[in-house]
Amino acid sequence: MADMDSRIAQFKNMAEADPDNELGHFSLGKAYIDAKRYAEAEQPLRRVLQLNPAYSKAYEMLGKALVESGRRADAVSVLEQGYAVAAERGDVMPREQIANMLAELGHAPPPIAASAGRPAAKPVDASSAASASGFRCARCGRPHGQLPKAPFKGPLGMKILAQSCSECWKEWIPTGTKVINEMGLALADPKAQELYDEYMKEFLQLDP
Repeated sequence: MADMDSRIAQFKNMAEADPDNELGHFSLGKAYIDAKRYAEAEQPLRRVLQLNPAYSKAYEMLGKALVESGRRADAVSVLEQGYAVAAERGDVMPREQIANMLAELGHAPPPIAASAGRPAAKPVDASSAASASGFRCARCGRPHGQLPKAPFKGPLGMKILAQSCSECWKEWIPTGTKVINEMGLALADPKAQELYDEYMKEFLQLDP
């Protein structure tokens, strides 16, 4: 529990230092959920969606927090919004997770209307949404766009190669720079590097 409290404090400091840092707020909300402090997770996750209404994973996490807080009707509303966003963006994994959560609440996913020049989205089974090589991005769920090589040497670099698409990796780069600047991290310090890596794994949704 002490380690969890430490993580919450770190993410809270990051969110308070920069109220517009969506990763800080998302990480704080997820840490609260991991600690089963569901009511406290709502505010940072709603802030994420104010900053970035297309952050489909945040809808999923907020829906979970509301369900666990006993607010099922609010959870359904959030999850239906998140399903539409995930379908529009092509975020397979969050979309299927949200669909499963809605089913558990007794609600079918909302129909997704076709946008101009595009057909209506069709249900996708995330378990089968993988390339012939078995690749599927851990963050967005897309079965394509794998990096051509590991972004750096070592086990973490190989994990990113196996689990992250190039689009999500490109999104991380400016976010990572922001983390370094706002946290004042000197990556020559092993503790600073460890903290940076934790933010990166959180952003990319890498498996432990």
